[in-house]
Amino acid sequence: MADTSIPTPSRAPANLVGWLWGKLGDVLDGPFRALQRHIGANRMAYVFLAPNVLVFGLFSFWPMLLNFYIAFTGGQSVILAERPFVGLANFRELLDCPSWLDPKTCPVAGFSFWTGIWNTLFFAVVQVPIMIVVALVTALILNRDIRARGFWRAVYFYPVMLSPVVVAVIWDWVLKRRGILNALLSDGVDGWNAFVGSNLFVPILAGLSGLAAWAFCQRLLRDRPVWLKLVGTGLGALVIAFILTSFRANLAFEPYRPINWLIDVRSGWPMFWVIFVYTWGHLGFYMLILLAGLQAIPKDLYEAAEMDGTSKSRAFWRITLPLLMPTMIVVLVLSLIRAFQVFDEVYVLTGGGPGQATKMIIQHIYESAFIGDAKRYGIAAASSMLVAGLLLILTLGQLAATRKKAGG
Repeated sequence: MADTSIPTPSRAPANLVGWLWGKLGDVLDGPFRALQRHIGANRMAYVFLAPNVLVFGLFSFWPMLLNFYIAFTGGQSVILAERPFVGLANFRELLDCPSWLDPKTCPVAGFSFWTGIWNTLFFAVVQVPIMIVVALVTALILNRDIRARGFWRAVYFYPVMLSPVVVAVIWDWVLKRRGILNALLSDGVDGWNAFVGSNLFVPILAGLSGLAAWAFCQRLLRDRPVWLKLVGTGLGALVIAFILTSFRANLAFEPYRPINWLIDVRSGWPMFWVIFVYTWGHLGFYMLILLAGLQAIPKDLYEAAEMDGTSKSRAFWRITLPLLMPTMIVVLVLSLIRAFQVFDEVYVLTGGGPGQATKMIIQHIYESAFIGDAKRYGIAAASSMLVAGLLLILTLGQLAATRKKAGG
């Protein structure tokens, strides 16, 4: 006779972690119920917020208060009791310059501060628009129904998960004198010169000339017989091949000389590569924000515009961009703040050099406080307060301008 009894469920936990988590909840249930009866249900929210408030207070608010106090003190000691009160002396040393536009006229601290300010301003003014445009174009492409869309989204977002130091080290391997970029350029020039001097140059050139002549004749002699197109193609290929072969000796390049991409200040390459590497490393973060904004736009609007015969470019300017503007404002403010905080990539790539060409304001603060025998914590704290005030003014001005534009 078959056993029709219902089997007793096993008491062994199917998931050890879930079982332990449940036991922890059972242990904490009693104390929290007692606490809720004592202080009331409405005040339990403060109990759960207390750990986060404690962490923020310990690692954010308390350092801000210490920084504010240290900005008005002097000396080199880290002990607050041993730091004499100097008032606004640190701020005067930073701001007392004959010309803020020319840091060379400032004292040592002012020279470093204003050099960092102007380099950071230049970096932000150039990098932030590039970041927004590239991130927007990338988000628009990855929002379309393309093949392997999820893969490409992951590829563009992957650099964000890397440490900025790792990103800078990777690009340092690429950009140094014996790096990958110089090796590729050198091999490319040598390979091209070898190709120009080889016997394959003429037949390959003739074939490419024939393709170009055929495409030209197909368009020019659209309604003519095929034999006429073939004759025109042959004559055109011969003419193109003859002209290019006559200048064959001029097509070879000079031997490539490796460039110090991160050292030659006169070329402007150090700042260019700093902007490029920073944009490459942070592009995915802003692309993801804009992608979320694009997906929040109702599809019905595009369908209605398509039914009305609206072109894609007009739909972008009249539908996509206006509805994406709140997200763009968030991206603009975040990228502007992050641009003023740039440090890791620049410090690893160039160290602020050559000279002071890529020295940013955060590097000035870091070096004033921690580099060298004379630790000028007061100057570093005063510099950080001035930068915070500048960021606050820029952010409020940006928000006011965008709100006024939106309201108008």
